[in-house]
Amino acid sequence: MKKVNIISSDEAAAMVNSGSTVATGGFVGCGHPEALTNALEERFLKTGAPSGLTLVYAAGQGDGKNRGLNHLGHTGMLKRVIGGHWNLAPAMGKLAAENKIEAYNFPQGVISQLFREIAAGNPGRLTHIGLDTFVDPRRGGGKLNSVTNEDMVELISLHDREWLLYKAFPIHTGFLRGTSSDSFGNISFENEVLIAEALPLAQAVHNSGGKVIVQVSRIADDYSRHPQQIIIPGIFVDAVVVAGTSQHMQTFAEDFNPAYIQQGDSSKLPLAHLPPGARRIISRRALQEIKKNSIVNLGIGMPEGIALSAYEEGKIDDMVMTIEPGPVGGVPASGLSFGATSYPHAVISQTAMFDFYDGGGLDIAFLGLAECDRMGNVNVSKFSGRIAGIGGFMNITQTAKTVVFTGTFTAGGLEVLYKSGKLSILQEGKNKKFKPLVAHLTFSGPYALKNKQRVLYVTERAVFELCKEGIILTEIAPGMDITRDIIGQMDFTPAVSPALRAMDEFAFR
Repeated sequence: MKKVNIISSDEAAAMVNSGSTVATGGFVGCGHPEALTNALEERFLKTGAPSGLTLVYAAGQGDGKNRGLNHLGHTGMLKRVIGGHWNLAPAMGKLAAENKIEAYNFPQGVISQLFREIAAGNPGRLTHIGLDTFVDPRRGGGKLNSVTNEDMVELISLHDREWLLYKAFPIHTGFLRGTSSDSFGNISFENEVLIAEALPLAQAVHNSGGKVIVQVSRIADDYSRHPQQIIIPGIFVDAVVVAGTSQHMQTFAEDFNPAYIQQGDSSKLPLAHLPPGARRIISRRALQEIKKNSIVNLGIGMPEGIALSAYEEGKIDDMVMTIEPGPVGGVPASGLSFGATSYPHAVISQTAMFDFYDGGGLDIAFLGLAECDRMGNVNVSKFSGRIAGIGGFMNITQTAKTVVFTGTFTAGGLEVLYKSGKLSILQEGKNKKFKPLVAHLTFSGPYALKNKQRVLYVTERAVFELCKEGIILTEIAPGMDITRDIIGQMDFTPAVSPALRAMDEFAFR
């Protein structure tokens, strides 16, 4: 095989041309090529180049401050961004909110799969994911601001069904990350917590005539690894950069955690317990919806507590937890290590995981809740002047058999106390979440009903369920006054079930 070029991060940054399309891999703080995006930022700040870039990425990559895709959040550096999740890169989100870049928000799974379609020379990703939401061209086509005009999603009718076609485009540079490379550029991922969409992204760039640059932590001896360890073959790799430990942490929160790359007994993990409060109540009530042997997805944020609740109750092995970048089984990590899993049974590609999700493989999924309206529609993508983005939310909520939205009843300073069998509101949140109409349609209640999904909305003081009339109040926490604490903290009056009952004491234990 041809020898690969082993270069510095500065040399890698110099390979990116102004006006080109760049794709990056990674998930939150896992697997992002930090040395490469940092070098690209330094080059731009020194020289003003490259400028006018189009950035495409599937999962959000960043720490909410200055790492990850925040390196690219400079005026003039970007022309267009096509991304799945924006919240972890506020510098970039600010450019979109101020109309300084063209901005699209597409489902994370769709973008991951779109890399495969680009590699195969297909016209785009044809899927049902996104119908009747803000990415449907009848509702905006995923455009996030007024300067974004090109239609990149098309409504298609095929076999008497509606579909969305997310259009393909060439990618000129791919920034990826693995653990080891040999002199031929064969990349293995032995210390990485995930492989995400590394292979299809590399193939997409290569078949677009572009350059694939991979950050690794070491050079392995030639012929020293099993061929099935190689995730990105050297035929797809143009250059390799060896990064130091500070820019090649296993996650943005941890230098290295051996539990993320080995199998083990999850019940033996030294996990923390959830402290008292709203999150604990919500997590424990949500846990009650999981049936034995269910295949589960836990979203980022509030749902992360469900794994800890399952651990406390000795039920961690009663289910198989999955997360969208690829880990199967084990216990998902949280915070800037979200995407990693302690003692996973297996780790597959993100693209394959979304194939499984999109086809209805999930028994139950738990997602966050920013806004909800009377028809059961949910917004988590754009609110309060902030672009959060959807990540894998849309793939998951449109296909899981049961969907459970979890969140506090109000936001902004809420404090609660459960004592002597009653829940008390010590301080009410400043912002109401239950609106007459959500500001951004991330999840469609009517579409879920059409697909015969079961949908619940779990808060610390009440539980709602989706029915054909919209959401209906089915459970209330002991100690709550329905007029003062429920309806009085909503901007509409919900239907109340004639079989209204108290939330189970298990949630408050």
